[in-house]
Amino acid sequence: MRVIKQTFLAALAIMLLSCNESSPLVTDKWNLSLDENTGNVNILKDSIPLMNGLYASYISDGKLVTIRNYSKSKVAKEYLADSLGNAIIFKVTYTSDTLPTLIQRFYTYEGKDFILTDFVLESKEGVTSNCMAPVNIDQFPGVLDKAGDNRVLFIPFDNDKWIRFQSHPLKFGEFQSYEVSAIFDNTSRKGFVIGSVEHTDWKSAVKMGKVNDNNISSLSCFGGVADETTRDNKPHGSLSGTSIKSPKIFIGLFDDWRRGMEEYADVNAAIAPPKPWNKSMPFGWNSWGVLQFGLTYQKALEVSDYFKDNLQNNGFINADNTVIIGLDSGWNSFTEEELKSFVDRCKANGQVAGVYWVPFTDWGKNPNREVEDATEYKYKDIYLYANGKPQDLDGAYAIDPTHPAIEKRMKAISDLFRRCGFEYVKMDFMTHGALEADEWYKPEIRTGIQAYNYGLQLLNKYFGDMYINLSISPIFPANYAQSRRIACDAWNKIKDTEYTMNALSYGWWIDRVYQYNDADHIVLKDATEGENRARVTSAVITGLYIAGDDLSKEGLAEGKDRSMKYLTNKAVNEVAKGVSFVPVEGNGEKSENQFMHTDDVGNTYFAVFNYGDNDLNIKIPFSRMGLDPAAFKNITELWNGDIVEANAGITVPGKDAKLFKMEK
Repeated sequence: MRVIKQTFLAALAIMLLSCNESSPLVTDKWNLSLDENTGNVNILKDSIPLMNGLYASYISDGKLVTIRNYSKSKVAKEYLADSLGNAIIFKVTYTSDTLPTLIQRFYTYEGKDFILTDFVLESKEGVTSNCMAPVNIDQFPGVLDKAGDNRVLFIPFDNDKWIRFQSHPLKFGEFQSYEVSAIFDNTSRKGFVIGSVEHTDWKSAVKMGKVNDNNISSLSCFGGVADETTRDNKPHGSLSGTSIKSPKIFIGLFDDWRRGMEEYADVNAAIAPPKPWNKSMPFGWNSWGVLQFGLTYQKALEVSDYFKDNLQNNGFINADNTVIIGLDSGWNSFTEEELKSFVDRCKANGQVAGVYWVPFTDWGKNPNREVEDATEYKYKDIYLYANGKPQDLDGAYAIDPTHPAIEKRMKAISDLFRRCGFEYVKMDFMTHGALEADEWYKPEIRTGIQAYNYGLQLLNKYFGDMYINLSISPIFPANYAQSRRIACDAWNKIKDTEYTMNALSYGWWIDRVYQYNDADHIVLKDATEGENRARVTSAVITGLYIAGDDLSKEGLAEGKDRSMKYLTNKAVNEVAKGVSFVPVEGNGEKSENQFMHTDDVGNTYFAVFNYGDNDLNIKIPFSRMGLDPAAFKNITELWNGDIVEANAGITVPGKDAKLFKMEK
């Protein structure tokens, strides 16, 4: 049994099949043909050689097998209607007397700048593989301008351990990105995007080799990565059966690499739609910002009252006229009666109560301790073992999401939250549930990402009527929660803003597979006022808008004063709609510092950050933003209300930010 359907095509009917066509597949943008001598597939887009000599490969019994090991190949054409539209499929079947049949499909869609490809292995005797690569190229064609600023994107698997995204110059011997990457010229913006769009069975990666500073040489996109960056201690698990399938891979060439990343996200969302949310983007507060384990029942009540009396009535409130008051780790020191009383206070104050849980970890690391809410089991029964040892990540042992004790715990905890009236839950340290393991409780689970999907399905079964916000977690799968934190923890300093903006710079598109990105809680105390502006701006242009200072009666006056000053600017708060801004450039050393968004009525917002100590002097880069300055009647800096001339110079002080609204 698969955790979820192995592919979204399983439920779709092939409308027409025409076999044994040896001619190329030619569409409005694409030309695909089979080299009968090598078995490789050649791909042109708009008459540009995009991939010459593409071939599939897999590992079986520890040996690498490619289509070059097959003696026969034939081409067919298929027509298909799916969630992306009407597809014309270029199908290649490879056969051999000693190997499983390999069937590779290439899916083309009218008017689209991308194609998709995957393959299946079929054998009556059964086949097993822990690595399947639909895309391999030994020599990548020169699709980028040799004189350009050529780069490649590193996308991390998750957001743990303060890992960073990176726009990497083509100065490497070997390079690997996770799930997706882009190779692009930042000068012209032209770019090639490749990545997996299915996340049910495989952890996927894009691997490249370099030939010179202008281009890469080899390229492989495969399912089956398991290494330090995926937090794994052993190889990827194997799929096994009479028919097994690779991940489906997105291949596209775009005039603007940023649009290519958004198109990649949109395809993911079409295959696995984001978890619905019919209310406004959350504004709120989270106790882990400053209070942390100093959280008490009385302080939680006082924070709720402070928001009602000082912030909600001064513009810190979402379009539904609510804020979320969230209890983070430490809430379990409250009695159930206190939890209910806290929720009642929030409701009386026009707020939604939020809470926190960690479903896949054991922080006690005591194997002989009984499992809470499933006392017939001990923790040693539910660990995810690698090479016979519990797996320790971030100071906690990983737990098997498929073990029945986990479902019992989910039912008990969700029942508690529901009895108390919580409507929002932050789920943390999710990567633990995706680790590869010696085995899982359910024998049909064969890979870490299958187990993770199983656990998230249970999570939705028991918590699905609540808003789910993931914290430390893989980027994919993305269809089980409304939002996800875009990076690791961030607090109050300019370095925290820069770190958050690093993730927005190259991961803004993630809000197309979730409802919203989350910039983490905003802490204002013990920082300069410029750092306060920058930190608030980072949240406003990323997604969720969550405060973090101690606003209880004993909380420092500085945190309260700064909250009143920087969380109540109505012009700034009106920008916070949950839409991630797009980077203007893509070549920052660490993070981009300029971001933009154009709303539905044609107003454009422009944010610029100064991560350094000295003044930053710039002009609004209308040309790079694709805008005509004459199209705007007013340009207003929203923090101070100043009207700015289109071609005037802008000075951003050190460790500060400015946010402009350009009215159509």
